[in-house]
This record gives sequence, C-alpha cells and structure tokens, in this order.
Amino acid sequence: MDKQLAVEKENITVRKKVSLYAAAVLLLAVLAVSMTLSIMIGPVPIHPVTVWEIALFKTFPLEAFITPDWSVAEENIVWNLRFPRVLLAIIAGAGLAVIGTAIQALVRNSLADPYILGVSSGASVGATLVILFGAFSIFGPYALVAAAFLGSLLSMILVFFLAQVGGKISTVRLLLAGIAVSMILSAVTSFIVISAPQEEGIKTAMFWMMGSLSGAKWTFIPIPAAVTLIGFLFLWSQYRSLNILLMGEEAAVTLGIRLEHFRKLLIVVTALLTGVLVSVCGSIGFVGLMVPHIVRLVMGSDHRTVLPISALVGAIFLVWADICARTVISPEEMPIGIVTALCGGPFFLWLLRRSAYSFGGER
Repeated sequence: MDKQLAVEKENITVRKKVSLYAAAVLLLAVLAVSMTLSIMIGPVPIHPVTVWEIALFKTFPLEAFITPDWSVAEENIVWNLRFPRVLLAIIAGAGLAVIGTAIQALVRNSLADPYILGVSSGASVGATLVILFGAFSIFGPYALVAAAFLGSLLSMILVFFLAQVGGKISTVRLLLAGIAVSMILSAVTSFIVISAPQEEGIKTAMFWMMGSLSGAKWTFIPIPAAVTLIGFLFLWSQYRSLNILLMGEEAAVTLGIRLEHFRKLLIVVTALLTGVLVSVCGSIGFVGLMVPHIVRLVMGSDHRTVLPISALVGAIFLVWADICARTVISPEEMPIGIVTALCGGPFFLWLLRRSAYSFGGER
C-alpha cells in the first residue's frame, strides 16, 4: 500500500513537471511572437526577418552570415527605439507579476497588489522628488532607484502597521489601509508635480506617473533586469515557504517558518523590486493583481509553478498593453497605465463580487 502511494505521488510530481515545462515552452513561444510583433508595429513598419537580422547582427559578430541590407533608419528604429522598449516591457511585466504573487502569498489575499496596497504610490513619491527637484543626490546616479525603493518600503510598512489587529493582519483593514495610503501618497505626488518649477518637467512627470515605456534606453535595462532576475530567483527558491504561508500563520509556525523574519524579508524584497521598476517605467497598476490570480486558476497554487508562469504571462501581457498604448490613438501615445487599468479595474470588481476572494482569510 505504501509503495503504491509512493508511486502515485511520484506520478503526480512528474505530471506537474511536464505541465510546467509544456506551459513554459508555449508561453516562451508566445512571448517571442509578441516581441516580434511589438517591434514590427509602428509608424514605420519593419519586416519580421529584418527585425531579427538586425538584432542578431548587433548582438553577435555574424558579418559572414548576415548581409546588412537594411537602412540606417530601420536599424536605429529597431535597435535603439523599439528593442529596448519591448525588453523593458518584458522585465516590468515579469517583475510586477512576481511582486503580486509574493504579496498575495504574504497576506493570503488574492486582492493584494503593489498598486492597490500603495507600494507603487510610495515609490512614485520618492521618484518624483528626484525627477523634479533633484532630491537624494547623495546617491548619485542611483538616486532615482534609491528614492523609489525607500518610498515603496515606507509605504508598505505603514500599510502593514495600519492593517494589524492584535498582531494579526486583517484582510479588510489591509485593503482599506492600502487604498487610503495609496490615495494620500498619490495626492502628495500630485502636489510635488504641480510645485515643480519647470512646465516641461511637470508634463513628463504626469505622463510617467501613469506608467510609460516611451523613455526606454539600453542604459535603463541592466539594473531592473538584474534586480528582477535576482528577486525572482530568491522568491522561487522560497516556494515551499510561500506555499506554507497560504496555510495560515499557525500552520506556518508549526511547520518551522520563522514567520516575522520571513515576512520582513518579503517586504524588503518586494519593496526593492517595486521601487526599481517604478523608477524606470512609472506606476503601472493591476498587473500584479490579475496575472497571479489567473495563473493560479489554471495551474494551481504551488509557487514552484505559479512564479515562473506568472513572470511569463506578465511579460506577455505588458508587451501587448504597450502595443495598445502606442497604436490605439496613433500617432499620439497614451500612458500604459491607462491600458492596464482598463483591464484591471473590471477584473478587480469581478474578484470583489466572488463569494470567496481570499486564500483562506476573511470573506
């Protein structure tokens, strides 16, 4: 009997691995197609073969295999404008989805999200101070990232403090505290923006506050890419602890999780990820709310699967959101945060209407 159970358990594990690999391969293919279409589409359409010829030619020394028969303008558009933009969309989408996954596990609530809980708003306060007034100059070229990180960390700590009742986090108080803190910090950000001395700086900051990838450059890619990758790998290595968190505080303590220590660590990691991403592409909402929830509905709640699949789905979603932002009112461009809000707002209301909207918390 024990042997049969062991065999069945092993078969289930194998099936899970196969489904994970199959889903990952499929999503990587969709992501590659989405990248190609994103770089092709624009005021100057580019042939898909030309897109990847330029990318390979600029990345590897392939003069013997690729003849550069494209124009200088096409090379500049593909390599200097559209490629950094689509890569930033992939990094931001994956990072925001991973952040949302971690926060939802941390508070055991599928409505949790860095945007709704005020974390993104806190990062925006720090970032706008740097953009418009040159604050935090002590950090030199990393002032924007440092300010956004400090803002997101302080806002997250404040929300958790307000949400605690008798040492435990109340789901309702968490959401209300997050929304209140988000509104207050958004008002502070708006006040900072209208107090700026330069009109052009105000316009740039307002567009950036709603999320934008228009300023993407190759120099912006390394830091968010490295931080997102390291953050993802750390959270993925902690998938067992994240799974145990879903079982509740008492079960987590019983199973040997140093709950307070692990919570503080998650708060710092998610705040750092949020701060870095907000510093390069502004405040983009609802990605961390929608993507993890959809992935859990399809793939289950095991974080060994949820984290990588959420990263891929988040990357694909933000690439297509950016395509919409660039093309819907072309030749003008709308902030990408508007597109994600139009998708995420109805999704948030649908979650509210569900009979059970948390992982085991309050209803």
